[in-house]
Amino acid sequence: MSSLHKSRIADFQDVLKEPTIALEKLRELSFSGIPCEGGLRCLCWKILLNYLPLERASWTAILAKQRELYAQFLREMIIQPGIAKANMGVSREDVTFEDHPLNPNPDSRWNTYFKDNEVLLQIDKDVRRLCPDISFFQRATEYPCLLILDPQNEFETLRKRVEQTTLKSQTVARNRSGVTNANTPSRASVSSNSHSKREGREVFLGPTLRFTTAKPGRELLEKHAEADTFFCFTNLMAEIRDNFIKSLDDSQCGITYKMEKVYSTLKDKDVELYLKLQEQNIKPQFFAFRWLTLLLSQEFLLPDVIRIWDSLFADDNRFDFLLLVCCAMLILIREQLLEGDFTVNMRLLQDYPITDVCQILQKAKELQDSQ
Repeated sequence: MSSLHKSRIADFQDVLKEPTIALEKLRELSFSGIPCEGGLRCLCWKILLNYLPLERASWTAILAKQRELYAQFLREMIIQPGIAKANMGVSREDVTFEDHPLNPNPDSRWNTYFKDNEVLLQIDKDVRRLCPDISFFQRATEYPCLLILDPQNEFETLRKRVEQTTLKSQTVARNRSGVTNANTPSRASVSSNSHSKREGREVFLGPTLRFTTAKPGRELLEKHAEADTFFCFTNLMAEIRDNFIKSLDDSQCGITYKMEKVYSTLKDKDVELYLKLQEQNIKPQFFAFRWLTLLLSQEFLLPDVIRIWDSLFADDNRFDFLLLVCCAMLILIREQLLEGDFTVNMRLLQDYPITDVCQILQKAKELQDSQ
């Protein structure tokens, strides 16, 4: 470990040990990358994503409250509607005269149950295809949620509900190790805003889970990783939810406006490149939809995605900065784009070349400073 890196770790530790965290100082440090040693990235992301408040004295109480709230969510949501469980304080039968599986009433609990099954199946597919090439996401956790997995539990879990549903044959494949995984859709399939906005959100969970689980003295999983990841993920989605609301697509907070903003910024910074893309009729929807909605998580390897997210989370106007990152990505491959035809450039934009992401972030920062 270099002396410079040790110095950066010490700077983070100094900020994080204060009774009240100096948010601007933390953002300034985090923008240049957060060390993962000692659980620093884990802690910084929790603060930057507003899961933990700035007052250290309240952290223990806040974490205890949120983790109990998550356990309450599990108790309320993993039980099949209508199952009576004395230990949960519920007293009703599975099927009543008024409410039963064939009840056509849209307000029926059973109707809700069957609709939920469709969502659960999609979630199961998404989880299966989350970073299948990284062992961290494939091995069993050391801290399984006993509320769900305790063999003494009598109620039906979400896992049991999913297991009762047959996946379509074309969505599953068995690798050489005999592990069944759902096939990941091609990058082109998420390059259009016609792509189902319910899909793809699992990609936010990978980086969040990977570094929400680390803590001082332990490199992998901790007991409350699931709950902490849930709330960090929820806070992140709350900030970008407008990207997934179709009725807002053409508003100033919608995804269409943001894609056009990438091009308008490019026009200001590199008009020659902008005109080239316009001449070839390469619309931002062809590539920027995926870049923006998935926070570039499909364009780079996981360590690079995490490094980009350090800077995004640290910036006060983080998703305005994301637009500049996208613009920087275009400018950094301008020579290739200026020389290429439509086919070559579309392939280049939908399969971005391997690049040092620090160069992209540096260029984006230059664009920000020049505004």
